[in-house]
Amino acid sequence: GEIYQYDVYAKKGYEGQYDAVKLRTIQDWIIIPQLQGVEGVAEVSTWGGKLKQYEIAVNPNTLNSLGVTITEIFDALEQNNQNTGGAYIEKDQYAYFIRGVGMATGIKDLEKVVVKNRNGSPVLVRDVAEVREGISLRYGASTKDGKGEIVCGMALMLKGENSKAVTERVKERMVQINKSLPEGVVAEAFIDRSKLVDNAIGTVTKNLLEGALIVIFVLILFLGNLRAGLIVASVIPLSMLVAVILMNAFGVSGNLMSLGAIDFGIIVDGAVIIVEATMHHLQKLKRKKDLTQSEMDEEVYQSASKIRNSAAFGEIIILIVYLPILALVGTEGKMFRPMAMTVGFAVIGAFILSLTYVPMMSAMFLSKNTEHKSNFSDRMMAWLEGIYTPFLEKALHFKKIVLAISLGLFVLAIVIFQNMGGEFIPTIEEGDIAINATIMTGSSLSQMVKTTTEYEKILKTKFPEIKTIVSKIGSGEIPTDPMPIESGDMIIVLKDKSEWTGDYKNWEDLANAMKSAMEAIPGANIEVSQPIQMRFNELMTGSRSDIAIKIFGDDLETLGNKATELISKINKIEGVGDLKADKVTGLPQITVKYDYNKIALYGLNITDINQIIRSSFAGESAGKIYEESKRFDVVVRMNASNRSDITDVSNLFIPLPNGQQVPLSQVATVSYEQGPVQVSRENGKRRITVGLNVRGRDIKSVVEEIQQKLDKDFKLPAGYYVTYGGQFENLIEATKRLSIAVPIALGLIMVLLFFTFNSMKQAGLIFTAIPLSAIGGI
Repeated sequence: GEIYQYDVYAKKGYEGQYDAVKLRTIQDWIIIPQLQGVEGVAEVSTWGGKLKQYEIAVNPNTLNSLGVTITEIFDALEQNNQNTGGAYIEKDQYAYFIRGVGMATGIKDLEKVVVKNRNGSPVLVRDVAEVREGISLRYGASTKDGKGEIVCGMALMLKGENSKAVTERVKERMVQINKSLPEGVVAEAFIDRSKLVDNAIGTVTKNLLEGALIVIFVLILFLGNLRAGLIVASVIPLSMLVAVILMNAFGVSGNLMSLGAIDFGIIVDGAVIIVEATMHHLQKLKRKKDLTQSEMDEEVYQSASKIRNSAAFGEIIILIVYLPILALVGTEGKMFRPMAMTVGFAVIGAFILSLTYVPMMSAMFLSKNTEHKSNFSDRMMAWLEGIYTPFLEKALHFKKIVLAISLGLFVLAIVIFQNMGGEFIPTIEEGDIAINATIMTGSSLSQMVKTTTEYEKILKTKFPEIKTIVSKIGSGEIPTDPMPIESGDMIIVLKDKSEWTGDYKNWEDLANAMKSAMEAIPGANIEVSQPIQMRFNELMTGSRSDIAIKIFGDDLETLGNKATELISKINKIEGVGDLKADKVTGLPQITVKYDYNKIALYGLNITDINQIIRSSFAGESAGKIYEESKRFDVVVRMNASNRSDITDVSNLFIPLPNGQQVPLSQVATVSYEQGPVQVSRENGKRRITVGLNVRGRDIKSVVEEIQQKLDKDFKLPAGYYVTYGGQFENLIEATKRLSIAVPIALGLIMVLLFFTFNSMKQAGLIFTAIPLSAIGGI
C-alpha cells in the first residue's frame, strides 16, 4: 500500500541552485536507494522533476547531406561506449588483469565517436548532431500549493507487512536521509499513513477503555459486590491478552476493523454466570460462621459445576454467531474476517477463563461469610422487579394480544428491512481529500500542469482549512497508478478540525465547496473522494468511484455514445454525484499508414521503418554515461526543431538498401486522426465504465433506482449489456455468501440449544428470541 508520500524541494534562498533536473537526480540517486533499504518497503515511485540524460540531437538535413542514417549513429554509439575484460597475464609472482576502458565519460567523448568514413574522412557524431545534457520525455509531473512543479516520492509497502511499523521505519530513515542531502534541499512528508493508524487505534483504545469502565461499573452495581465485580472485570484484560497472542500467531493486525467489534459485555458473559451462580449458592447456605478455604473451594466447585454447561454453551453460541463472517472470501473476507477472528479469540480466552480462572478467583477472594445484608443493589433490583412484575402479569393474562403484537412488530421489521438501504462498508473520514481533475482528451502535459496550478491557487486562497495541496499528474516512474497526462490527482491535506473556520459539518461539505470553487475554471471533469477510499475503489473494480456501471460491447464509438446517454438518464437521481465516463475515443494522433506496394518497390521492411520513427521522435538509449555511482542514458533522437510538426514526420528520411534515402511520405500516408484513448477489456470483452460517487444516500438504493431507470429507458444494441461494480458488487457477493452461511449458523445454534435443554420445545422457545430481536435491531 501507499504508506508514505513526500516532496523534495529547495529551501528558501536556495531555489536558484537546484532546478527540476537536480532535484530529480537527488531523488533518484540519494533518497530512493536509502528508502528501498528499509525493511517492508517494496518500491519507491517518483512523480515530477526532469530526468537527466545525454541527448544526441540529430539534424536530419545534415544527415541527408552526409549520407548518414540515424541507425548508423545509434550503432556507432553502442559500439564505442563500452568496457571489456581480457582475463589476466601471469608475470613473476603477480597476475595482471587486462581491462579495456572505452566508456565515454562525458559530452566531449561522445562528440568524438566515429559514425562512418566518407571519402576517407571520418564523420564524427558532432558533425551530424549536437551532444548536450537534456531531459527525458515526460509522462507525468507534480505541483504543490499553486507554486509550480516539484519532485515527489511515494513509498509502497510489501504485501503482508504492518503499515504502522513500516511507516515508522521509513520516518526514521527519512531523518537520516535529510542529513545526507545537499545543503538547502529538504525531503518532507505530506502524507503519513501512521497518523491515520494512530488516530484509528487511539479511537479504538478510547472506546475500549470507556466500555470497560462502564461494564465494570454495571457489574459492581448489579452484582452488589465489589469483589465479585472486580473478579468478573479482570476477565476483560486477560481475555484481550489471549486475543492479542492469537492475533499475533494468526497474523491478524490490530486496526479499526479488528478491534472495533470487541464487545466487553459478550466477553464477561460466561464469567458473570459463574460468579452470580456462586454468590447465589453461598447465600442459600446461611451459615453463621465463615467457611474455611476447603469448604469454600468445595462450594464454588459445586455451584460452578451446576452452571458450567449453560455458560459453556452460551460462549459456543456466541462463537457460532461469527462463523458466517469467517465464510466471507475476496475483498469482503479480507476486510471483515479479522474482525470475526479477533472477537472469536477474545471469546475463546473468556471461555477458558470462565471455566478455570473465575472459579479459582471466586474461591480465593469472595467473602466466606454467607450471611447476606441488604445493599443498594438489592434495593435497586427490588424496585425494578416492582415495575416489571405488573407488566409480566398482564402479559401472561393477555397472551394472545402479546403474541399478536409481537408477530405484528416482527412482520413490520421484515418490511422495513426489505426497504432499507445497504452499503458494503460505511465511509470513514480520513482527514484528507482527494480530487481527480481531467481536462480535454489530448491536452499536453504543460497545459495540465498549468490547470492544476490554477486549481491549487484557488483552493489555497479560498479555503484556510487546507494545510497543503500536492497534485500528481499522469503516471509516475513506477506505473502503479497509470493515468493519461490530461488527468491528475490532487491530494489535499487538511488542518485539524479545530482549526476549520468555515461552516462545514464534515469533509463532504468541505469537498463539495471545493468542487464548486474549482468549477469556476470550465473544461475539466472534477471527481471528489478521499485518498484511501479512491484507491480502495480502484483496486476492487478498476474504477475510483463508489459505483461502476460497465457497458460491454464491440464498437468503441458506440460504447462512448451509450455511456453519454446513460449519464444523461441518471444524473438527476438523488445521491448521484461525480458522474464520469471513461474516455475511449478522441485522442489526437499523427498516424503513419504504410503503402505495402511502395515498401515492396523500394525493398524496405516495416520493422526498420518503425525503428527509425521510434528513434527519431521518442528516442532510444544507445548506452549510458556514469558519473560516479550515478548513471544516465545516452539517447539518440531528432533535435527539437525537427520534431515539432506533422511535416517533420512526413519528411523523415528512410534509408534504402542501395544507400539512397527517401522521405517517409514516399512509402506511407501521414495524417492527423483521432484514435482510441484506451481500450479496456474484462473477461475478453471490450467495456466502458461510468463511475459515480454516492452523496447523502446508501449505495444499494441508488443502484436499485439506477437499474429501474435503465431497464425502462435505456436500450442497447444486440450483443451489448450492462453490469454493476464497485462497492455494490462486493455488497451483493457478501450478501449471497451470508445468505448461505447465516442459516447454517442458525441451525447449529438450534442444535446446541436442544443439547443444552434436551427439549425441542424449550430450545424452540429460546430460539424465537433470535428473529424477534430483529424488532429492536431494525
